[in-house]
Amino acid sequence: MTKAGSKGGNLRDKLDGNELDLSLSDLNEAPVKELAALPKATVLDLSCNKLSTLPSDFCGLTHLVKLDLSKNKLQQLPADFGRLVNLQHLDLLNNRLVTLPVSFAQLKNLKWLDLKDNPLDPVLAKVAGDCLDEKQCKQCANKVLQHMKAVQADQERERQRRLEVEREAEKKREAKQQAKEAKERELRKREKAEEKERRRKEYDAQKASKREQEKKPKKEANQAPKSKSGSRPRKPPPRKHTRSWAVLKVLLLLLLLCVAGGLVVCRVTGLHQQPLCTSVNTIYDNAVQGLRHHEILQWVLQTDSQQ
Repeated sequence: MTKAGSKGGNLRDKLDGNELDLSLSDLNEAPVKELAALPKATVLDLSCNKLSTLPSDFCGLTHLVKLDLSKNKLQQLPADFGRLVNLQHLDLLNNRLVTLPVSFAQLKNLKWLDLKDNPLDPVLAKVAGDCLDEKQCKQCANKVLQHMKAVQADQERERQRRLEVEREAEKKREAKQQAKEAKERELRKREKAEEKERRRKEYDAQKASKREQEKKPKKEANQAPKSKSGSRPRKPPPRKHTRSWAVLKVLLLLLLLCVAGGLVVCRVTGLHQQPLCTSVNTIYDNAVQGLRHHEILQWVLQTDSQQ
């Protein structure tokens, strides 16, 4: 890589007042460190070399007022080229530039510009126009600066729009996350309430069961003295047919009394010779003989004897 020093010794030897001519030096890169050491060199000629790029620290040469980069192989300028705020004259003739960096709009002191013989973007080429004389080159500088300011404003608006979109997206993400967290909190709260209710019911059930268990010994204790006191067992409820049997017994008793009265009259008195009493006595003897073998009478007599 050829340096300026190999063509003519120290750069200071080439400094003429405030002008430093490094043209036709077969340079592949700009000697930025050496140039930074010469702040008096406000006019720099790097034309007719083999420069394809400029390092970013080249933009630190803010003392430059006039810069000639014509007839090189530059494909682009550094992104922060606009730092050369003192630049008034810029020659970029016959390079390989297609666009200019947005920071180019910061060259507010630029009065002269030549962009001829570059494969410029059609829009930029139309804005730049020709630079065939001093007036056209001044117009080129002014129009290109205005165009780059508009491009910068557009890019700034686009950047702000992207930032706004990103902020909105971030807000939505935050809102979604907050909604998710709120839902999770509500779910945890509901689960906690359900668990609390379940435990409360279990506690109430255990308490009720304990009370029931405590009541049982008391009942048994209250029932035990009654059984020991010798109280009579409760009689079984009377049977429904008891009253009917009582009536039947009364009727039978009356019948028997009537029959007995008739029998007494017929047997004891002198009427026993009468035909009626003879029949009665015969019936009585037959009836007694038959009833003694009848099951119903036996059952009645047995019940009577038990009562």
